[in-house]
Amino acid sequence: MANTNASKIFNLVGAEAVLTEAEDLRQYLTGFASSFGYVLTDRNGSTFYTDPRYLEAAENALKGSEIAVKKFVTPLEELLHEYKEIAVPIERISYTSYKRLSDLGLKIADSSQAFTHAMAVKADYEISSIKKACKIADEAFVQLLSQIKEGMTENEVAAFLEFLMRKGGASGASFDTIVCFGENSSVPHHEPNARKLRFGDVVLIDFGCKVDGYCSDCTRTFLFGDDKKHSEFKKSYASVLEAHMLVKEQLKCGMTGGEADAIARNCLKNYGLDGLFTHSLGHGIGLNIHEFPRISPKSDDKLVNGMVFSDEPGVYLVGDYGIRIEDTVMLENDKVVSLTDSDKKLIIL
Repeated sequence: MANTNASKIFNLVGAEAVLTEAEDLRQYLTGFASSFGYVLTDRNGSTFYTDPRYLEAAENALKGSEIAVKKFVTPLEELLHEYKEIAVPIERISYTSYKRLSDLGLKIADSSQAFTHAMAVKADYEISSIKKACKIADEAFVQLLSQIKEGMTENEVAAFLEFLMRKGGASGASFDTIVCFGENSSVPHHEPNARKLRFGDVVLIDFGCKVDGYCSDCTRTFLFGDDKKHSEFKKSYASVLEAHMLVKEQLKCGMTGGEADAIARNCLKNYGLDGLFTHSLGHGIGLNIHEFPRISPKSDDKLVNGMVFSDEPGVYLVGDYGIRIEDTVMLENDKVVSLTDSDKKLIIL
């Protein structure tokens, strides 16, 4: 039987019917990935309406599940004519779509929070897919290290790492791979370009891949040769690594995202580096690379067992260097468990 969550969301929302169009939310409900379709759920069950591109695959994938599969051949309005109330994820639909439903005279409820909180706590099958994605990312990074050569561009390294992840079994990257050489590493979301690798460069790589639609996320920072000009960088690296590991040691089930962020931020403050930590500690990870919970200074999102998120403190000295050390982690039995786990000690190639 396919892993489906449609009845769970329907019960959480409590509306007469739930209509879901967003691609990631549809996949969460059905376990089936597609670029088009609607999932309609009411007290009689759930139906996935899609076009001929996906019909056969959907029927095979959802056979024996709680989801019926039908060809979408009629206007959406005709599918909804028997209802007086419909729930949709309001923050995920356009005004045009909202008005289309409103013009039908439907009472519109919001399913957004039901999705947000249900998707935050992962089921066993979701964790299994995320672990596979993490293992592939770890192995690809280790393979990459022996292939990096002076003169390669950031673009070339990014493309090769994505190739290795696909070769290892991933369906694709979780996001556009970030590769930064030297001064470019001070930009947290730098876009790789034709900058060539030189001896003594700091290298920062932020990467991840997908398995069954589920993401991994990892960042490693290292040196391409030691030109003996990186004493301050090495001190900062040790401080970021200490902050990263303290989160794993001290974060407990029941903490808020703000309390978790403070573990790393206060550690870096001891070294006068907190002002260079310019982003939040982490974010939830699942079908999307950024999900609930938020792990940031002002977040009151509660962290509970079954959540998967990133632990990624960093410091960035403008125009000089950046350091980020990131693992995908989860809360299990009230403690942090690392799902990506390649070596985090400072590597010097």
